[in-house]
Amino acid sequence: MQIWRSAGWPCKDGLEIDLLAAGLISLHIAADGCETLRLTDEGIRALAQARQRSVRALSLHDRLGQKFAAQLLAAGRIVWAELSLRAVIDTVPVGDVVPPAATAEAAANAAPAMAPLWADDDLAPASHAAANVWRMARPDLFSVRNTSVSTYLQPMVHEVKASRADLLSDLRHDAKRQAYQWLCEECYYVFPAGIAEPDEIPEHFGIWVLHGSVEDGRFELLRPARHNRCTLPFAVWMALCKATPLRSEEDKAQAPLVDATEPHPGASPP
Repeated sequence: MQIWRSAGWPCKDGLEIDLLAAGLISLHIAADGCETLRLTDEGIRALAQARQRSVRALSLHDRLGQKFAAQLLAAGRIVWAELSLRAVIDTVPVGDVVPPAATAEAAANAAPAMAPLWADDDLAPASHAAANVWRMARPDLFSVRNTSVSTYLQPMVHEVKASRADLLSDLRHDAKRQAYQWLCEECYYVFPAGIAEPDEIPEHFGIWVLHGSVEDGRFELLRPARHNRCTLPFAVWMALCKATPLRSEEDKAQAPLVDATEPHPGASPP
């Protein structure tokens, strides 16, 4: 794929030897002696087959997440997938491990075993008077604006749900949704059309639905999320620094071309 995207300058490594021997690439020497590599017809077919196998190996959830991530990237946002972030919640659900620092008051405020689908509460989680505890949150997509002004970042969380069962299971975990809200200014659910009705989702969450197939469908915003001001904590900044954001297909294609602007090892000095 790198050879397909780049100017085809050889690296002279072992992988290129294998590709040349298999007939998947061919070596071309220009009149000035410059060597370049090109994919043969067999190489293009092998690349297409490998790509199709990779697409089929992805689950519907992963393909739906990739498609929406591409939309966020096209909108100019910086996107991370499957981050593990520490967030503060103000309840201690049954079955969760309470940190040693949590007080008896927090344990007394634990949610009942059969909690409702969502808490009818308009206040931000951080503003509650109950004792706060930490929880690990793993949003499907976390994104910020591509800006140098911290107040304009507008962090967002998008939770991708490929089935109704997965969506309802998520809605039953109030602490999980509190963690999402603590991390961002707007939180959305993304799922195929027909999975759920808007009135089944808590009103402070936004809703995106996909009409059609994952391959050629389109997203529609059914309801914008309620906006709450949020300043990213230092721990979240550190997690973002350690993680690698997603890249658009255009960025992936441009990277080898940028590398190709470097002087060729076999080129004559200017």
